[in-house]
Amino acid sequence: MTEHPTSHEGRQPLAARPQERARPRQQEGPPGAAATAAIPGPSPGTATQHAVPNPTSAESVASAADTQTVARREGDRLRFVGAATRRIARGIDLDEIVLGLCRASVPTFSDAILVYLRDPLPVGDERPVTPFVLRLRRTDRLRLADEESEGGPEGDRLRLPVTDPQAGLMPAADLCEIQAGGALAEVLRGVRPVFGDSAAARVALPELLGAGRTVPTGHRAILAPLRGRRRVIGAAVFLRGTDRPPFEANDLLVAAQLATHTALGIDKAVLYGREAYIADELQRTMLPDSLPQPTGVRLASRYLPAAETARVGGDWYDAIPLPGSRVALVVGDVMGHSMTSAAIMGQLRTTAQTLAGLDLPPQEVLHHLDEQAQRLGSDRMATCMYAVYDPVAHRITIANAGHPPPVLLHLGGRAEVLKVPPGAPIGVGGVDFEAVELDAPAGATLLLYTDGLVESRMRDVWTGIEILRERLAATAQLTGPDHSPPLEALCDDVLDMLGPGDRDDDIALLAARFDGIAPSDVAYWYLEPEDAAPGRARRLARRALSRWGLDDISDEVELLVSEVVTNAVRYAERPVTLRLLRTDILRCEVGDDAPQLPRQRRARETDEGGRGLFLVNRLARRWGATRLSTGKVVWFEMATP
Repeated sequence: MTEHPTSHEGRQPLAARPQERARPRQQEGPPGAAATAAIPGPSPGTATQHAVPNPTSAESVASAADTQTVARREGDRLRFVGAATRRIARGIDLDEIVLGLCRASVPTFSDAILVYLRDPLPVGDERPVTPFVLRLRRTDRLRLADEESEGGPEGDRLRLPVTDPQAGLMPAADLCEIQAGGALAEVLRGVRPVFGDSAAARVALPELLGAGRTVPTGHRAILAPLRGRRRVIGAAVFLRGTDRPPFEANDLLVAAQLATHTALGIDKAVLYGREAYIADELQRTMLPDSLPQPTGVRLASRYLPAAETARVGGDWYDAIPLPGSRVALVVGDVMGHSMTSAAIMGQLRTTAQTLAGLDLPPQEVLHHLDEQAQRLGSDRMATCMYAVYDPVAHRITIANAGHPPPVLLHLGGRAEVLKVPPGAPIGVGGVDFEAVELDAPAGATLLLYTDGLVESRMRDVWTGIEILRERLAATAQLTGPDHSPPLEALCDDVLDMLGPGDRDDDIALLAARFDGIAPSDVAYWYLEPEDAAPGRARRLARRALSRWGLDDISDEVELLVSEVVTNAVRYAERPVTLRLLRTDILRCEVGDDAPQLPRQRRARETDEGGRGLFLVNRLARRWGATRLSTGKVVWFEMATP
């Protein structure tokens, strides 16, 4: 409950202002005395003159003064309504609008106000739930000066149904269920405000405020329904104490204006809240909930919208595990900041994931994304950076479609802007994309980002890239030449380079720390597609595990390797590949040239085969199969002791 020791915005309350009085009329005595007084004695040499009073002139002066007073008061009302509605309209969310109504009304228009809103508030064209329930959203009142002293006269205090919470008294009812056909329902259906002592309000107000709570007598209360664009969404009760003049007929018009602007603002706020919720949900579902943690690389990401009022944009990032322990790193930017841009972004991201699953080269992925963007529309354009990191070869292949170049932070602290082919944006059509293969040394960090990080109204893109490079180098110097900066802290430090006025666009940031896989932790063989291949695979796997000190899991790994290789040589026409990777887990990959992916099925008791994948599923921590352009790879992972 808010207290107002003084009038709102320095103005004296309208009804509390001293009214101007007309000039006092001339006192009139008895007719005879007036005539005697008006007729003086005759003077020598002059004619006798009679002074006659002019009552018409005095009445005209009084009437003009009354007219000016009324006009001034009406002008005050208009100015108050204008200022109050502007204050209400400044609010964006629900609480700001209701607070604007309370602060504008108390104490200028009323001594107290109660605002009830429908619970829950209907949104747009949706059908309201039943029953019709009003919840007390906010109250506001004026504390009189003599309330602070115990000796203040009781008659001068404000008698309101909303009492001071500090006094330990019960406030007005928090909830009110509107009875169909009741007095309160009839008043709300009528839309127009009514005085508290009217026949309808005398029954409706106790129903709204709760049993045993009354309001001041006379025209000291106004009940104003709050009607939005389609339906009644609440009610407001304006109250005046006994130390102020009661409400007048024109005050009903003021209450109607306040209620109308408040209801329309609440409708706007509810719709805006729903749009913001949809925007947040759309953006959240379009971006990955969490990044994978593939072998040999650590990942971190950030996303920042352009502003709170534009939460949806076209920027996205992704990390997609690929066969052979590789990982695809993707960052893109669809032009625009709307739900359309976000929807296009979602389609392009899904397309990129599908193309990555086919293990296409980076330039081919961008080519198919370009075709997809053209199918979506002639004005659907985006930039994209697509990179594939191989932790075994310590190499990275990058293709670019009009995107800012990535920055590679080396272990010693040197930050390098990679030279990649610029390419044309996705959606232009009729252009070729090129890929470049570069070294990815262990301990280095690759930073992929959208142009919102480096470009703004204050600087061009190349100036921003240089600032980013210097910022990365300075951060790396703090951790020393032998240690890479923490990945999450590095992302936060990069975003701290944004100054006032630099947030013109949304920002997507993807950082990858290259750990790699040492050659001593990789075992790789080719097996001819013959009957002896499973036995040879078991022997090779046993030797590698013994060399790595993993004899405890040798029996399980041999069994699973034998089952997967047996399934591969059954359909393969070219040599089968077998690779073991040791990191914090043991990963086995078997590749062949047959495109059919294996599927687990339940074998019958009379079947001689069909139990291999069942064993893999029971013994391995994870397993899967990925189709390649030249065949497929079946892999499984085992926990190491």
